[in-house]
Amino acid sequence: MAKGTGSAVPKDLEPAGPQRGERRVGARAAARASSSLDRIIHERLRLGIVSALAVNQVLSFNELKQLMQATDGNLSVHARKLEEAGYISCEKTFSGRLPHTEYRLTASGRRALERYLDHMEALIRATREK
Repeated sequence: MAKGTGSAVPKDLEPAGPQRGERRVGARAAARASSSLDRIIHERLRLGIVSALAVNQVLSFNELKQLMQATDGNLSVHARKLEEAGYISCEKTFSGRLPHTEYRLTASGRRALERYLDHMEALIRATREK
């Protein structure tokens, strides 16, 4: 056992790397980074929608549905949440009697995605630091 640590792990089996206090600092940094993540974007389907729109100028409802492998209802709910946050815009038109819905990433949505990615990168760095 490691002397004076109160640990039941033998000293030669303790993990190498930062000491306990240093690990706490890294853990706090990781916790801060994860707590500041944008909860609107962080949900899997919404992150997928925003990411897909970041690399495509416009996507239709059906294109997003196929890309995300989502149901109509699930995609509608998540797209509406992003629209309410101002992250995407939605344009509904009709071709005869057939509805056509297109989505675009707004400037605000692009900035929010960039902030989200920066936070994720900080979290990854904090987690990987030894």
